[in-house]
Amino acid sequence: MLASGSKGNCCVVENKDSRIVIDCGTTKKYLNSSFNEIGIDPHAVDGLLITHTHKDHIAALKLFEGIDTYAEEDLGIMNQKIIHPDDEFTISSIHVRCIRLSHDAACMGYLLEDEESRLVYVTDTGYFKEEYYPLLCNADDYIFESNHDIGMLMKTSRPAYVKQRIIQDNGHLCNEDSAKHLANLIGERTREIVLAHLSEEGNSHERALTVLEETLLREQRMKENLKLRAAKQHEVLTGGRR
Repeated sequence: MLASGSKGNCCVVENKDSRIVIDCGTTKKYLNSSFNEIGIDPHAVDGLLITHTHKDHIAALKLFEGIDTYAEEDLGIMNQKIIHPDDEFTISSIHVRCIRLSHDAACMGYLLEDEESRLVYVTDTGYFKEEYYPLLCNADDYIFESNHDIGMLMKTSRPAYVKQRIIQDNGHLCNEDSAKHLANLIGERTREIVLAHLSEEGNSHERALTVLEETLLREQRMKENLKLRAAKQHEVLTGGRR
């Protein structure tokens, strides 16, 4: 995770011979610095997956000019491949399955897998369909939105219409809903959960992680070797099997 939040989002997924970027919504300067920090050339990745076309997910699109880019909405660029919910395709050695999310723009989540691992990536959704549970259960790793604490959000100075947009079914997941879904999704092979797209004003890493841990304990889904972490707006976070 290179960036996660309302000011920009970018994630790099790699295995032994493939690299995929999910979203590129922060500044070109920051992304270049972050890619340099992790030792990856952004111009040499195998593909770019776009969740949706809000600025905090596509702002640095030009940085990936010439890279095969997968998105539902027309981005007006060369090398774009139009995708749809439930589409399946392969980028190098990583298989991708598209998941329909509920946001105020056409938005995708992704299931990425190879012969060894399964990763679920879900952000920017106010509602998550339980019908996806069988497909997405028992993945090795989850990157999952936990955007806001409702009480903290309501105390912010944001206009009422913005707060309403966030909490509605095509907005963002609150901590409690995120934790509920994760408690139903994780399984014996799950080794790590990274909470993503946290609001800087309407949430805190400590609060989001506490709600998740308490929910998993209450539902008897917590495991001793399960890592729980939260991604920050501008800080590189590495995980998975390395």
